[in-house]
Amino acid sequence: MLAQFLEIFFKSLKLDRSLYKDNKYFGEAAIYFAGLVMILDGVAGAVAANSIIKTSIGISGLTALLTWFVWAIFIFVIGVKIFPDKGSKVPFKKVLIAVGYAHAPGLIRFFAVTPDLVLPIIFLTQFWIFASLIISTKQILNLRSNLKSFGVVFLSFLIIAFLSITFIINRMNSIPVSNIS
Repeated sequence: MLAQFLEIFFKSLKLDRSLYKDNKYFGEAAIYFAGLVMILDGVAGAVAANSIIKTSIGISGLTALLTWFVWAIFIFVIGVKIFPDKGSKVPFKKVLIAVGYAHAPGLIRFFAVTPDLVLPIIFLTQFWIFASLIISTKQILNLRSNLKSFGVVFLSFLIIAFLSITFIINRMNSIPVSNIS
């Protein structure tokens, strides 16, 4: 089991397309492997961020799981329901697993041990995850072009970013501001 998990992890890091085409990586344990990747991604992000700002590791793990579902839902809806190609009829579970696997580069954030390394590693891994999501989306949804795969992932990202910013702004507006004179 550990060997298969490490194989999935390293194939994702190498942006290996075969990870998403081979059904052996989508068996019974696949959902657990993808979930583990997402939890570790959240924890790694919290560990990296803790050198700059204190972040709850538990909350980060749970947030990563929520993010996993949100990414998968948007990629599924946009890529399978709204803009499908002929071979885009895949179950949501397969998209969910692929999105989880695509976040494996986020585990590199565990190496951001000094404040000087945090931002470069976070940006590098975020772009790496984005590239991995594009590859996984193309392979899982059987899309014909990289541009369409990029479009599905980018549109999902824009929706997530808009919702996140809206949530943050609403939270900031609900915080009472005191006038200290």
